[in-house]
Amino acid sequence: MPNKWTTLSSRYILKRRWMNLRMDHVRLPTGAEMPEFHVLEYPDWAAVICIRMDGKYVMVEQFRYGVGQDSIEFASGAIDPGESPESGARRELLEETGYEADEFHFLGAFAPDPSKHTNFAHLYVATQAHRAAEPTPDDGEDLRVLTLTREELEHAIASNRIIHGVHIAALWLAEKRGLVG
Repeated sequence: MPNKWTTLSSRYILKRRWMNLRMDHVRLPTGAEMPEFHVLEYPDWAAVICIRMDGKYVMVEQFRYGVGQDSIEFASGAIDPGESPESGARRELLEETGYEADEFHFLGAFAPDPSKHTNFAHLYVATQAHRAAEPTPDDGEDLRVLTLTREELEHAIASNRIIHGVHIAALWLAEKRGLVG
């Protein structure tokens, strides 16, 4: 590939369970060098557009510290090592919302920030969902389960209550594929 960058050296600045920060010295095809190009290594994650049998969307609301505000989102989370993306999506849906669905449709795997992040988001649509258990969020999660009509979902996007760009893009893609109405 003629536009590939060459890594001249690489070192970790920070290594944590959910994130590593790497600093690479790279050479571009033009010959220019960037001695401090930072890369964030995150695990892949999955998100699920979940639609109940009555047509309502199952979502979670939580405070997002990075942007300092509440965010309504589809159930999502990191895929565990050795876990398939679909298994991770099903697990996250059940843990965060208590819902299960027999029908899972794969939308694709997309890079949320391909310039400096190494991970992919695996996106799914779950239809004919039903409540199977009480939610069991992780210790670091403070979630409120919401069910929204399509009109309420669109209003939440328009009023910036749904701010996660990947989740909004997933909804658009699901619409284009005829998986949501």
